[in-house]
Amino acid sequence: MVAGPVMPRGIRRLDDAVEFDWDGEGHVGRFAARALRLACPCAACVDEMTNRPLLDAAAVPMDVRPVAIDLVGAYGLRVHWSDGHATGIYTFQALRAQCPCSACEAARG
Repeated sequence: MVAGPVMPRGIRRLDDAVEFDWDGEGHVGRFAARALRLACPCAACVDEMTNRPLLDAAAVPMDVRPVAIDLVGAYGLRVHWSDGHATGIYTFQALRAQCPCSACEAARG
């Protein structure tokens, strides 16, 4: 788990990704759009009791993209996807723990 505050300094929506500037000093995590969509934590995509994935990856278009992003309090965000899905809340803590930047991947081993 990540210690300390996890609210990013900035969030940038791109056609093929969502970028998080975690510290304002160069630590940027770029989450590929389709991978982030497939990781949606909502009850329609993940079984609430078992955490078993319910989302059929084949049903998600290869070119799915974020069309809008809404902050949810100070702890997360909701992404409105081009496939019409918009119910998942991605917490900053979970996103930071899975940051795909090379430094974070190396630290996770």
